[in-house]
Amino acid sequence: MKQELRVIISGGGTGGHIFPAIAIAGELRRLRPDVKILFVGAEGRMEMQRVPAAGYEIKGLPVAGFDRKHLLKNVGVLVKAWKSSRMARDIIKDFHPDVAVGVGGYASGPTLRECQKAGVPTLLQEQNSYAGVTNKMLAKKARRICVAYEGMERFFPAEAIVMTGNPIRQNLADRTLSRVESVKRFGLDPKRKTVLIVGGSLGARTINDTILSGLNLIRRQEQVQFIWQTGKFYSEEIKKRLDEAGCPDNLKVTDFISNMNEAYAAADLVVSRAGAGSISEFCLLGKPVVLVPSPNVAEDHQTKNAMALVEKDAALCVADTEARLTLLPLAINTVQDEAKLVELSRNILKFARPNASEDIAKEVIRLAEENE
Repeated sequence: MKQELRVIISGGGTGGHIFPAIAIAGELRRLRPDVKILFVGAEGRMEMQRVPAAGYEIKGLPVAGFDRKHLLKNVGVLVKAWKSSRMARDIIKDFHPDVAVGVGGYASGPTLRECQKAGVPTLLQEQNSYAGVTNKMLAKKARRICVAYEGMERFFPAEAIVMTGNPIRQNLADRTLSRVESVKRFGLDPKRKTVLIVGGSLGARTINDTILSGLNLIRRQEQVQFIWQTGKFYSEEIKKRLDEAGCPDNLKVTDFISNMNEAYAAADLVVSRAGAGSISEFCLLGKPVVLVPSPNVAEDHQTKNAMALVEKDAALCVADTEARLTLLPLAINTVQDEAKLVELSRNILKFARPNASEDIAKEVIRLAEENE
């Protein structure tokens, strides 16, 4: 075994890519304290702030995604792709990685492609039940592909697939917070059932519009209360609307929740988009959930993520187009149905893979050792 393990981790663009990447890095540090980790991300994307904040070095590439609506704009995209590949080659020469990990997102394409050309073994981590474009392109030359859903042989070589599940944010493993204390920290009543409504860090317009149009229904609930994360993008608009309409006493509104562990502990039911990272968190925590898949994602993969649970009675699902009419009544009825909450919790726990980060880190180490 070499004295020092050198790993490149590349990808990002959204929390769904960044949180797993940081979780894998944390496990690598725990298992191999000698490890040297370099992240490679996309300039101007959120990984350029989140990764250094977690204590890791990151280099940015000028890579961007293709614009399918305005094809002429892709001339600039192609130039950026060429520059990114050249920069990735230089990074690889300087860093001398033993193995490279791709978590999806723009930057992982040129970085892992150049690693594969240089003979560096690569491992892909695919979060969704429907594989992303970048991972599908890289899969033929990848040595390991860590997945969270069955049936991924549709997209990847079967011999390279390892079922690991998705890594989640490490602080969510803390189970010491009680429901009562967590509800009180939000200024709410522990005797009432609590619905947590989240749309991701930026928010979800359909979910937010549904809550705004249902303020009177919320106001009438005597046994149910709500925690609503609006997302920072929509917070000013929502504040104005609430000032005009009046915010119900049983509705706690915040643009961002920094301690999601506390929010999950307070919640009897969660309403959420169906991103793979969020779903993995619900599975690990056994949280009953109503999923509202985003229609604005590639290949409608959030609906596919949601249906994998719905088919096993492990979650409820409302289509984005139907949310304004049916989402709030469904959430209110479900959170007061104790038998249904127990059933959903029991079934979603069957999908949990609590050791995903460690299992992926071990695959990274094994891959490096095989290549010595």
